[in-house]
This record gives sequence, structure tokens and C-alpha cells, in this order.
Amino acid sequence: MRRTRHAATALAALTALLVPLLAGPPTAQAGTAPPAGTLAEAVPAEAPPTEYTGEIDGADYRVLVPEDWNGTLLLFSHGNYPSEYFGEGNPVPHLLANQPASEEALTDRGYALAASLFQGGGLDFTVPTAVQDQSRLLDWFEQHVGEPERTFTTGASMGAVTAIKHAETEPERIDGVLTIGGAIDVVGMLDAILDVNLATRTLLTDGTDADGDPIELVHPTKPVASRTALADALTAALETPEGRARISLIASLNTVTGWYDVSRPEPEDLQEWIDGQAQWLIWAYTTGLGPTARVDWEEKLGGNASASFDGDWAHRLRHSGALREVRQAYAAAPGADLSDDLAALGAEPVIEAEPAARANLERHRPEGTTPQPVLTLHTTGDGGAPPSYERSFGDRIADVGHPGRYRSVYVERGAHLTVSVAEELVALTALERRVDTGRWPALSPHALNRGAWRLGPDYFGIFDPVTGVSSHEPAFAHFVPPRAARPSW
Repeated sequence: MRRTRHAATALAALTALLVPLLAGPPTAQAGTAPPAGTLAEAVPAEAPPTEYTGEIDGADYRVLVPEDWNGTLLLFSHGNYPSEYFGEGNPVPHLLANQPASEEALTDRGYALAASLFQGGGLDFTVPTAVQDQSRLLDWFEQHVGEPERTFTTGASMGAVTAIKHAETEPERIDGVLTIGGAIDVVGMLDAILDVNLATRTLLTDGTDADGDPIELVHPTKPVASRTALADALTAALETPEGRARISLIASLNTVTGWYDVSRPEPEDLQEWIDGQAQWLIWAYTTGLGPTARVDWEEKLGGNASASFDGDWAHRLRHSGALREVRQAYAAAPGADLSDDLAALGAEPVIEAEPAARANLERHRPEGTTPQPVLTLHTTGDGGAPPSYERSFGDRIADVGHPGRYRSVYVERGAHLTVSVAEELVALTALERRVDTGRWPALSPHALNRGAWRLGPDYFGIFDPVTGVSSHEPAFAHFVPPRAARPSW
């Protein structure tokens, strides 16, 4: 039975899990870091970590410093929080790590944690100010807590853009980068989202909303009506073989998987796979990142920064990694013709990016030039920020001549950001080893899973906005994702 949950309700559960804020005096003592590559034991202090909260130039900040600080600061950047999903009854979560449970695990091991919520209350497109906000928080930390022996930038989802870009912008202050579920190529990602919305309009609607007005993808004057029309079309398409076939094609435009539910195994049935793809398309690419989001992006960037695809759509499908599934879906849909649908996409007028807005967005894109090591951690079934972006970022780093500074590791699991506390800790330890020794430790799934198992089941918890908190055994795996659909480098 298909299950569709409203994302606002799910995200509210995350807020309820947050650790209450506790103000404290600005005192902290640096300790001694554990030996390179050794995961420090959790030693809960007699006193809770000292917590600081405040505001710097319009951006709220939150900091935790344990009693026995080991001298390492983890500067965390959160992902995209669409204002459609948040309001007075559903406040923006101010996380210091990928999930609330990670905060306690990290402070118990002596790490100091800090995060700006970013300007605008952390809502919508925070990328344009995020590096500046984090840099100012790092200034504050050095002045009021102490200068870290090491500083790592960490980031989840779109926060990966900020974490990597910060290391490129201030390499003398950052020692390494760890990202989780990152959508690293922010320019290419927004292009691909535009393609998804364009294909939804072209293949699943007559081009108009419920009032008969045009569905607007950029510069929307009726963003809610356009978003609703696209989401409703995707929902209706699930009811017919032809609609499901077209959903499969649309999902291929951003290498969107069908593993939406982390509580279930990876779908083997094609219909179940397409059902999952539809949920990603509805809740991430249409409701969260569709026409309503464009209003904010265009205001902050000074216009439309995205361009729709201007090339051979059939060639793009062949290189998406989804050709077999798409062909199977069309074979089961006698009323749909794949060649005709690809031709319809090719006949659409190309949406051009406005040069000044495009250049503005490109200024915030990581370029792969950081001299510090970068480790990315991603679930294989992530359809919200597909792991294909890691592979394309690896290609970019190789192009600029620094392949040894970058590694990506994968966890065989569905959904977005659903890595366990143990998997996060093991990845952090690997990054520390690389910083301390100049060499990457063993990053094979066997070695990583062994390290996660040593932590024990108390650290196997994950948080998923759809299903809540659950426990999962370590699942690092060999995985080679397809390349990103629209790499912009």
C-alpha cells in the first residue's frame, strides 16, 4: 500500500527531538586529542557541555563546548529548510551535527560543536550568506572560547556546499571537511531541478494550473498554484501505467532513486521503485524545491540562475544509469511512447539563465580547490540529494589536480541523511587520520563496518523525517553512482 506523509509533519518530529538550549558562561579548556585514527571513548562529563547562544549580524548561533574539550571544533552547516515546511508551530531545528543523537556522542568524546543558523532564520536558500555567517561564528569562537587546535567544517545536504566552500575560502583556518548526503554542485542541482519541473509540466499536464493559467517554472507570479498543479499531476500519474512510465523518465533527469522508505529494503519491484521516485519528486523537487522555492532563489540571486537542458534528451537518458528501468516502465505502458516523450521534451523552448544571477550562484559553488582533505558520506538510496553529485565532484577535483585529497564512502540504505551515529563517527575518525598522517586510512566497507560495530548498537540510531528514529546495523558498501545529470563545472 502506497504511503504518502506530509513533510511538514515529519520535520516537526525532528524539532521535537532537539536537545533543549542551556545558556552557560564563556569558559572552556582545551584538552588532548586522541592518537591519530583512534576513535575516542565516550566519557560523559560530570557537568553538561557549556552552551552558548546568540546572534551575529542577523544570524543566530549555537555552540556546545564539553568540560574536557579535546581541542577540535566541528563547524556544522545545515541543509535547506523550505519555508513551506516551517512556521510558528514548526520552528527551524538548530542542529550541530547530522542528527541530535550525534551531538551527545561527539561532545562525550570531547569535540566542541558550533553552527550558525544563517541569516533569514535559516530558511530557504541560505547559501549566499552561509560561508560569511560561519566565518563570523569562527571568529566569535576564537575570541570567547579559545583557538581550536583543529577545525573541521561539516555539512549535511545543501550544507555540504557551505562546508566545502568555506574550506576553499579560508583554507588557513580549516583542517578538513566532512559532508553527509551532500548536494555539492549547487549550480547543476538547481539546473536539474528545473529540468524535473519542466518535464513534469510537459509530460503530465496540459501546461496550466487549476485556474487555467500557465504553470510557471521561473519568475512565478502564482508559485503556489504552479507548485500544486505539478504535485497533483505527479500524484495522478501514479494511477496509470503511462503515468508511472513518465515518472520513471522524469526521475532519471536527476538520477532520483526509488528507495524512499528507509524502514524497508531497497525495492526490487519496478512499481514500488517508481512509487518511491514519485514521493521524491512530489515532496523534494516540487513542493520543497519547485516554483515556490524559485521565488526566494531569484530574490537572493538577482534573477533566474538556472537553465533548462539544451541537448539530446535520449543521450542524457542513456547515460543516466536508469535506461533499463525506464524502458521496462514504458514497455508496461502501451499508451506511452518513449521516443515521443523524449521528442516532446526536446521541443520545449529552452529556459535561459540570466547571466548576472548565474554568475552570482557560481560564486558560491565549490570548485574542488581546497588544499585540505574532503571526505563525503552518502546513502546509496538517497533520492533527495543523489550520490551522483559525489562522483562528479570527484571528477572535478581530479581535473584541478588534487584527487588524493578527496574520498567518498557510501552506506547501503534508503532515504536522505540516514547515516547512523556510528557511521558518522567512523567517517570523522577517518578524516582525522588523513589530517594527522597525510594518508587516508583503510576505507573499505569491511574496515569501516568493523569500526562502526565496535561502537555497539547504542550508536546504530538514524533519524529520518519520514519514519522517525530507528536502529540500523552498519552498512558501508562498495558503490559507484552514476555521474550527476547536469554537472556545471
